[in-house]
Amino acid sequence: MSSSKLPLLIYGILLCSFFAPLPVISSKRQSTQSDGPLVQASSSSWDKREVTSRDGEYLLGIKRLRRLYCNVGIGFHIQVLPNGKITGVHNENRYTLLEISPVDKGVVTLFGLRSRLFIAMNGKGKLYGSGHYSDECNFKENLLANNYNAYESAVYPSMYIGLSKTGKTKRGNRVTPTMTMTHFLPRI
Repeated sequence: MSSSKLPLLIYGILLCSFFAPLPVISSKRQSTQSDGPLVQASSSSWDKREVTSRDGEYLLGIKRLRRLYCNVGIGFHIQVLPNGKITGVHNENRYTLLEISPVDKGVVTLFGLRSRLFIAMNGKGKLYGSGHYSDECNFKENLLANNYNAYESAVYPSMYIGLSKTGKTKRGNRVTPTMTMTHFLPRI
């Protein structure tokens, strides 16, 4: 083989390896009977495609890492503290980073990454941090006309997540989606 054809051969090999087919990932749902993640992603990625089997059928979809900002009072980010308390704080911190995961169409869970607790709402409309996934952890994510989101309890209709102008949580049965205290903007 002549030396002038060698670079062309190397270029062809590189080009073929670049266009090699990638492995196909099935879009079919797999059983939650497994002991661990069905698909693993690197911990540095922002949107992780991961399926876990936490206390039942908590699975599905792409998880988003966001902070929920409420523009009430001086403006607050919702935070989940390790003791299970949910509050608003002005400055971002490690407890304000949430994993928003779809569970059903329009229904999500809000999971505090640092505290390892879900945001949940009981029958009286009180927010609390739950260490285990349950139906009280599901919230309907409603896009509002002002491009903010309102989070309504999927189990207790007409109960919304809300923060007061001092950063304290409001009872879900005392707020409506027309009130600014229930409007949250997901931020990266």
